[in-house]
Amino acid sequence: MRRLARTLLLSSLALLPLMAPMEAGAETVLRRGIGSAPGTIDPGKADLHPESIVIYDLYEGLLTPGPEGKPIAGAAGSWEVSPDGRTYTFHLRPEGRWSDGTKVTAKDFVYAWRRLASPVQASPYAYYVWPIVNGKEVTAGTKPPTELGVEAVGDLIFRVKLVEPAAYFLGQIAHQSMSPVKEGVPAGQVVGNGAYKLAESIPQTHLKLVKNPNFRDAANVKIDTVMHYVTENVDTELKRYRAGELDVTYTLPITAVDWARKEAGADYTPTPTYSTFFLAANLTHEPWKSNPKLRAALSMAIDRDVIVNKVLQGDLRPAYTFTPPGRVAGYEPPRPAWADLPAAERDAQAKKLLVEAGYGPGGKPLPPVEVLMTQNENNKRTLIAVSAMWKQKLGVETVLNNQEFRVVSSIGNQKTYKDLLFYGWIGDFPDPINFLKLLRSDVAQQNYPAYENKAYDALLDRANASLDPAERLSLLGQAENLYLADFPLIPIFHNTRRRLVNPRVVGWNRTPLDQNPSRFLDVKG
Repeated sequence: MRRLARTLLLSSLALLPLMAPMEAGAETVLRRGIGSAPGTIDPGKADLHPESIVIYDLYEGLLTPGPEGKPIAGAAGSWEVSPDGRTYTFHLRPEGRWSDGTKVTAKDFVYAWRRLASPVQASPYAYYVWPIVNGKEVTAGTKPPTELGVEAVGDLIFRVKLVEPAAYFLGQIAHQSMSPVKEGVPAGQVVGNGAYKLAESIPQTHLKLVKNPNFRDAANVKIDTVMHYVTENVDTELKRYRAGELDVTYTLPITAVDWARKEAGADYTPTPTYSTFFLAANLTHEPWKSNPKLRAALSMAIDRDVIVNKVLQGDLRPAYTFTPPGRVAGYEPPRPAWADLPAAERDAQAKKLLVEAGYGPGGKPLPPVEVLMTQNENNKRTLIAVSAMWKQKLGVETVLNNQEFRVVSSIGNQKTYKDLLFYGWIGDFPDPINFLKLLRSDVAQQNYPAYENKAYDALLDRANASLDPAERLSLLGQAENLYLADFPLIPIFHNTRRRLVNPRVVGWNRTPLDQNPSRFLDVKG
């Protein structure tokens, strides 16, 4: 049993009790904190990380996140790609079953992908079908979903035709949004093909999942019951972990990080993720729409090293690009030249740009800038520090608008925030296109700043069409340079997920996409 840290902050927390040995044949239960309450667990509608954690337990795509976070064979046991890179043929496993015992067939994938593409569905991930023949036309409503380039060849062969080669396609189809969906399931019911099935859902409290006996690999699933606990309040979540009510936390409060490093031992599991936290400027209206110098001034005035090392207490990395560095072999995002200037020179440039933008000394006053943010202590500390830097260096006042996570996500998708949006994006698969695609002018919901640059779009199109990996990554780098010059968003830090994992949870890995499907875990007594 660990000694309780002698700090005022944690003095009220109970020590984690010793666990009694697990009886032979006893039910194995995993208790996971998942952060904010899922708004949906429909794979064709979800777009938040807490939702994905549950969905990957309930559904299995053609490919699926493996125990180390990389895509592995899922509902498809094998596949072939045509020499021109435009036709993918997937062979479904004959033992695949839905949780109701019926057979998983290629028609289920046809139905699910057409549904994802349909404008009626209004999925935030509808653009995932764009590489497919007629994908853009279907999402735009100019062609019916039946024209999407997917087909069932018998029960177990699913064929996909692409408009052009897409080197990232296999990684993309491991994403939750491309899971199969069974047609005809009544509203409110969940029939999945994953390792678990939904037994109970209590809003704002928990989702109880039990082992699915019809799962194709049920014999190798070790945990019987998974309790996904909603843990909006990070301080309360930590207390529940310390009281032995959770096996895994979703995150940690900033105030507990130093304690965790010193006192939590093997429980402390910091995980550098393929992610970026950023400020997006709403380019649908002024003063942001036509004033890149204003956006640049605000970006340059932020001392990211102070944010990361002092405010957030280390572990994280300062961000100067949307795409995280050091995560994809052969690709390093281009670092803007101003990022390497001494702080004093950077601040001087920020002041100069603010004046050139028409504000500051000799210009018109800039009204207080409203920042929409999710209400939690980590975000609050970050943005209080950013606000202080803007006030001290530029004389810019800031108003923080705190809302629930799902509310912030919805407002961001609809572009109805007033000035700036503080948000985080974690990659869905390990490829820079995962970030860069969000800034395409034809991406409706997840292009949070509503950025439009046709030259940028054209470079992404050329990269997608290239069969040469080096050429493709070079084109993506050129595209990244374009948006960096336009400052549609302000990257602040690349996140490290700081959480506690009880050592009795076996198989937990520190994966860049921050996914550990429960089917690959075990809990020892």
